[in-house]
Amino acid sequence: MKNYTITVNGVAYDVTVEEGAGGAPAAAAAPKAAPKAAPKAAPAAAAAPAAGAGAVKVTASVPGKVFKVEASVGQQVNAGDPIVILEAMKMEIPVVAPQGGTVASIDVAVGQAVENGDVLASLN
Repeated sequence: MKNYTITVNGVAYDVTVEEGAGGAPAAAAAPKAAPKAAPKAAPAAAAAPAAGAGAVKVTASVPGKVFKVEASVGQQVNAGDPIVILEAMKMEIPVVAPQGGTVASIDVAVGQAVENGDVLASLN
C-alpha cells in the first residue's frame, strides 16, 4: 500500500492506494481531509519588522523552492499578477496575487525551501 497526499482546490487529502497484483484494479481508500501542518518559523532574514505586514497573505500552494521573486515591496499588483515563482518537481509554478493591492512584504528569498501553506508575501 502507498500513501499519497493530494491537494485539490486548496484542500489536502490523504489517500492510501493498494497495489494490485496480476492486472487486478487497485482499490483506493476513501479520501480524508489531511490535517494542516503548522507553518515553519520564518528565517531570521525574513523576520524583519515588515514581515507579514499586509492584511492579505499570499501562501505557497505546493512545497518547493523559491525560484524567483517577481514583485517588490511597495509595488501595485492586480489580481492574478505573479508575486513569486516556485520550483517544484522541475516545474516553475507562479504564485499570483489573490486580489489587487500593494505588496506590503516579501517574506521569502530566492533559493529558500517552502512548504504548502507557508506565507510568501502579503498585500494591503
